[in-house]
Amino acid sequence: MFYLLSHSKVLIMCACFQVLLKVPVPPLKQTLDTYLKCMQHLVKDEQFRKTKGIVEKFGAPGGVGETLQKKLLERRERTTNWVYDYWLEDMYLNNRLALPVNSSPVMVFPKQTFTDYKDALRFAARLVVGVLEYKTLIDARALPVDFARGQLAGTPLCMEQYYRVFGSYRYPGLKTDMLKVHMNCAALEHMIVMCKNQFFRLDVIANGQQLSEPEILSQLEKIVKMSENTKEWFPPVGVLTSDGRTEWTQAREELTKDPTNRESLALIESCLCVICLDESSRVELSDTNRALMLLHGAGPQQNGANRWYDKSMQFVVGMNGICGVVCEHSPFEGMFHLHNDPIFLCNFYVLLRTELGVPKGRIWPPGLEFDKHVSASCVWFLLYRLVNNLDMDVFKFKVFGKDFIKKQKMSPDAFIQVALQLAFYKCTSKLVSTYESASIRRFQEGRVDNIRSATPEALAFVTMITDERRNFSDAEKLKRLRDAINAQTNYTIAAITGMAIDNHLLGLLRISKELKMEKPELFCDETYQTSNSFILSTSQVPTTVEMFCCYGPVVPNGYGVCYNPQPDHILFCVSSFWENTETSSTVFIKALNEGLLEIRDVCNTSKH
Repeated sequence: MFYLLSHSKVLIMCACFQVLLKVPVPPLKQTLDTYLKCMQHLVKDEQFRKTKGIVEKFGAPGGVGETLQKKLLERRERTTNWVYDYWLEDMYLNNRLALPVNSSPVMVFPKQTFTDYKDALRFAARLVVGVLEYKTLIDARALPVDFARGQLAGTPLCMEQYYRVFGSYRYPGLKTDMLKVHMNCAALEHMIVMCKNQFFRLDVIANGQQLSEPEILSQLEKIVKMSENTKEWFPPVGVLTSDGRTEWTQAREELTKDPTNRESLALIESCLCVICLDESSRVELSDTNRALMLLHGAGPQQNGANRWYDKSMQFVVGMNGICGVVCEHSPFEGMFHLHNDPIFLCNFYVLLRTELGVPKGRIWPPGLEFDKHVSASCVWFLLYRLVNNLDMDVFKFKVFGKDFIKKQKMSPDAFIQVALQLAFYKCTSKLVSTYESASIRRFQEGRVDNIRSATPEALAFVTMITDERRNFSDAEKLKRLRDAINAQTNYTIAAITGMAIDNHLLGLLRISKELKMEKPELFCDETYQTSNSFILSTSQVPTTVEMFCCYGPVVPNGYGVCYNPQPDHILFCVSSFWENTETSSTVFIKALNEGLLEIRDVCNTSKH
């Protein structure tokens, strides 16, 4: 399937790019006031009084804050996006944790039913064709412009993230990683196929022509056959990319001392994407298990080493029907490509069900070679620990979906966020700093800022709804609910229009470092540390087909919650770590289910 744009649509697309504004720098006083409001109910009174004094001093006329604000405004004038590099480094490149679970989100495709491995390879061949057709649109810059949905719908969005899908690679570094982006993806003509932890080069262009679907299938069949020759197996080098970033850097330096390794690494680093042909696992194909298999491959004894996490896109096709995408998060958001459902999903789900012709033969190049003396054994334990520590639960709430919420004249996203606050409060009797991803693609090269969902209004509602000592009227409960939803909605609008606080505070901190100033007291304060420890990390990733996104927590004592609201149900993917005794995905989901029903009752009872 090929999507063509009319000349008028191309002109509209170009016009939309021209009208995108730069990300604004919010007024200093506004950010500081909002910061205090966001944190007052999350820290102890004594600590807040201390913080308030520090903030007032920072924002005083002629103070440090004004100096940093002035420099930040100057940076905005001379750059396309003043926060982009700061945010990218702080959020991803400086992070030393392993990419699987901690950073890389996955998109779990609808469960497939394969009759045998050849059926799975047919699926993989169709998927490769879908990737190539989508790449053709990207190369031609022929994607229609995305327009915002939800709050402030209809605003044109920046399209730059699409052009990093296939040409990006994250190089590990001792202290910070490097993201390299090939903007000319047309020159990239090969993929890497991984099978039984071995690497194979798949040239998708031959003699100037793109391989046909039958030819790709033929090549994949040869790969599987070659991978079964155990005498030619090389070490499972892919597992090294699942290590901590500093440790992987050191291992990579050892690898590159050998010329064969350098050549193989160069081929991986310059590929379009990675296709992971996973072996069948013996687990039940539940939503939870499919999510786990994609997040970490279930460890080195199964498919944990059949990955290359530095590459931006890894398409996984399991012989048992577990399929999906593992995304290296630094080049783009996990949800951005879903905006182009008519194209992206058409290629990946309609195309996957078309019939194949008769395969044609083609000479197959040998698999990539690595020095057989390379040892990955030191990483096994770390990957085992990562696998055994992740407590993941995929929960389908079937009582109602976004249609019911809309009938209450409430935002589905805000409604769900309030429900998440209620669930957390039920588990811990408190609220904590919460991260909800907010797209700022309305601006040039916009990525995200943070919606701080743990609002004072949310706290007022959850304390009322859980207070068993007092009898509140239905009208009082509904008012508190609407106040919480309105507060969440208002902060969402502020965030998507560039007026949230997190990017701004990060910018002020980075400017102080560039000026070689002593670190401002504001950023040394305990409250600031608390504000940036996101124990509840959330994201809405809606889809139009039965697929879902998931990821791990961002702190050891936290939860990762990704949700997908559908008309008649809501899908939640909740993650935590077993090693932390304060968290439990099962307990959280039980509280979430109870909370959603209680909020529904508030809405229904108030009508009588």
